[in-house]
Amino acid sequence: MGGNNSAFTDHELETYQELTYLTKKEIIHIFKRFQELDPVRVKSPANAVVSRDAVLKLTELKENPFNDRIFDVFSSSRDDMTFEDFLDMMSVFSDAAPQAVKAEYAFRIYDFDGDEFIGEKDIVELIQRLIGGQKFAKGEEDIKELVGCVFEEADLDDDKKLSYAEFEHILSRAPDFMNTFRIRV
Repeated sequence: MGGNNSAFTDHELETYQELTYLTKKEIIHIFKRFQELDPVRVKSPANAVVSRDAVLKLTELKENPFNDRIFDVFSSSRDDMTFEDFLDMMSVFSDAAPQAVKAEYAFRIYDFDGDEFIGEKDIVELIQRLIGGQKFAKGEEDIKELVGCVFEEADLDDDKKLSYAEFEHILSRAPDFMNTFRIRV
């Protein structure tokens, strides 16, 4: 095992560090957090999995309106998340992950129908999740107006859907994106 009494060998830690945007210390801390989600099932990183429900109870995801989408995008399974999946998620949401990587995952999270575009239905779903059941004064009319504004601002080729390039362009003009798309390790 690693020289610091961790669940990892030195080689495993080095490999995880090379494959993520995390330090060895952060990887060890993330494993401890993963283990806390289901201490009975998780004894070591090898073949460790936790349930969807356990991951969604994580403090940083519990109140996030996109928690189910975050799970779906990062999990290699519908019902469980492996330690490697969890580590990938925490790496992407870390402060050290570059904006391009964060943008790629944000796009996948907001592409609710998985068609590799953010269309009108995706934007409506995004708005509804953000407002959390609150109602607009004019209801559906206000949402359509907001969707129209999004497309007017971001849909550079006027095809009524956002490609990844258009999405990335918009994020490049949003200075607070890097501060909001993160989980502190």
